[in-house]
This record gives sequence, structure tokens and C-alpha cells, in this order.
Amino acid sequence: MDVPYFLEAAVSRNTIDFFESKKHAALNALQTWLLVGGSILLLAVCAYVFFGPDGIIYAAIFGGISLFMASRVSPAMVLRMYKARETARNHFPVGHEILDVLVERSGLQNRPKLYVIPSKMMNAFAVGRGDDSAIAMTDQLARTMTRRELAGIMAHEISHIRNNDLRVMAIADTVSRFTSAMSTFGMLSLFLNLPSIIFGHAATVPWLAVVLLIFAPTMGSLLQLALSRAREYDADLGAALLTGDPDGLASALVKLEQAQNAHWEGMVLPGGRVPAPSVLRTHPQTEDRIERLMALKEKPEIIEEIAGGKRGRGEFIPDRMREELPKRSSGVPKISRKWGRGEAARYSGYAGLLNDGKAGDPGPWRDHPHSDVPASSGEINPPQGKPKIRVTRGGVWW
Repeated sequence: MDVPYFLEAAVSRNTIDFFESKKHAALNALQTWLLVGGSILLLAVCAYVFFGPDGIIYAAIFGGISLFMASRVSPAMVLRMYKARETARNHFPVGHEILDVLVERSGLQNRPKLYVIPSKMMNAFAVGRGDDSAIAMTDQLARTMTRRELAGIMAHEISHIRNNDLRVMAIADTVSRFTSAMSTFGMLSLFLNLPSIIFGHAATVPWLAVVLLIFAPTMGSLLQLALSRAREYDADLGAALLTGDPDGLASALVKLEQAQNAHWEGMVLPGGRVPAPSVLRTHPQTEDRIERLMALKEKPEIIEEIAGGKRGRGEFIPDRMREELPKRSSGVPKISRKWGRGEAARYSGYAGLLNDGKAGDPGPWRDHPHSDVPASSGEINPPQGKPKIRVTRGGVWW
């Protein structure tokens, strides 16, 4: 049976309908490829406006080559840019133990490698593809998160790998970059022709094309952001079902939100953490992500009310987490947080698996005697020297 990995145990026990799981997988794929298709269509239109019919062929050729090369890049090559180091089991035993269990539960054929980045920031991500992948986390994250929280984070990244999100996002990123480059080239050509236009020469301006070239990068970015947010929600859901412990990932999200709201950052980048409109975020708001995770512990009728926006924002977030979430005001109007079509029924079905104990057993992390102590008691790959701002790497590095 080719079913989503987090449903395999449930299907084997006849607790969930096979066709429902296939329906979800199909709808999920449709949503993803509609967003990717929109980005590709935007690129094709830009290529046609700028180069004519041949432009579409050129864009397809160069885009195809770029995608092929991007898909063949080794994770180790990417991680060298971050000075990441693959960790041995004796240096980070908890991380390897968690990874072993998650790989077995997820059904991945190839175990991802585990890397640690020398940084005092808190971050984790996955790179590569199904047959050659890696999970990387910063040294600070490994020493700050508890076993339970680290399991949630690693399960989230495993879900990205298992769902092929890395490849899909690579396609969207490549298309977006080509669209932006083409738009920049088009606007530069228009600028160079301004003298002819101003002095009344025969140059004609296709104003419709100019408008498209101006707004194409923005439209491409919005499509890419929408795709990223959809993938994040699914990875959160997959992580909760893999670990059987939505609270673990939710607690980790609170800590990450606190770290991103550090006081020094507020002084260096005033206003840098003012909440952006949801349409401009690569990830959904932490509060919304936690709310969905907590919904997995509720009854179907309650989940329907949460999905329909009939319940107050954050009503089901535990008091401890709500108090720890940074309080940030924003002048951006709140947009209705109604869930997508069919999501309430989907979450209700999976909530039943969790509440019946038929999803991942939370025992290895939630009930471990040391579940609430840091996953690593010592440094694994500590940063060396003083921090430096490196523009080419997009931030502060050691």
C-alpha cells in the first residue's frame, strides 16, 4: 500500500479508510503543484513578453538545467558553507537515538546524516533528497532543547524529507529566481531606451509588459511563500503523528519564538520583529502553528469550530505556552485564520489516532526520566571567535 508514512500503522489496524488517506495525498499534491504551476506560468509569461515565443523555450532549457544541477548538489557541499560538522554517535548520543526511532517510524529507506552548525543562533533545517539527505541544527539548539522538544523538531525535518518538500521548494525557488532575473533585465532594457522615448524617437513602450515586469517578482515571491507555509503546516502534522506528542513540538516552537525575539536583536534591528502580514511570511505564525498542534488533542466538533474561526485565537494554547510567547503588537489588520477546505476533517481523523494511542508511541521522549533536560549536556560543535556579520551568508556567523 502506497500511503502517507504516518498512516501506515493505522492502516494496518484498519483504523482509517485507505481511500481517505489517498484522497488527502492527492489533494496535498494538487495544492502543491497548483502553486508551483502558478510560478512556472508566471515565468513563461515573462519570458514570452521579453523574448517572444522563443523565450519560453529558452526559459524551459535553462530552468531545466538549473533544476537538474540543484537536485544533484550534495548536502555535504551545502553544509560546508555553514561550517557544519557531521556528528558521531558518541558526541551526540541523544540526537542519534531520536533519529534512529524517527527513521524507522517514517519508513525512510535511507537514514539522513546528522550535522551540527557552530552557531549561537537557534535553527534547524533539512537538505538533500530522499536518497541523500541531512538534518542540520545549531550547537545552541542542541544544548537548549529538551529530548522531547528535539524529537519534535527532528520529526518536523524528517517529514519535510519524506514528503519531498525539499525538491518542490527547490523548483519554486529556481522559478522565482529566474522570474526576478528576467524582470530585472527587462527593466534595465527599458531604462537604457529612455533617451529614445524621451526625445520622441520611434521606440514604443509596451506598458502592459512593463507593469508585468514590475510586479512579476512580487507575485512569484507570494506564490513561493504560500507554498512554504502550506508545507510547514503539513510537516508539523507529520511530526506530531511521528512522535505521538504534539506538546513537544509546540514547546520547541515557543522556545524558537523567544530566541528570535532576543533583546539584543531588538536594539540592533529596531522593528525587525514586528509581525509581518501572514501573506508575507515564509512560515505560519507560531501561535497558529501551536493552535493546530493543540487541536489534535480535541474532539471533532471542537476542531471544526477552531478551523472555522469560531473560537478565539489561542484559546486552546496552554497557559504556560501562552505566557512564554513574546507579546508583540502590530498595526497590520488581523486576517481570518480559517483553515483550508477539508482540513478540519483531516485533523479530526488524525486526532483520533493520537488520542487512541494508534499513532507514534510518545513513550521514548515524553515519559523518559530525563525528558525535560537539555538533549546535550555539553558543546558539540561550538562557535569559535567573535561573531561577524557576513552579508554573503545572510546574517551573523562565527
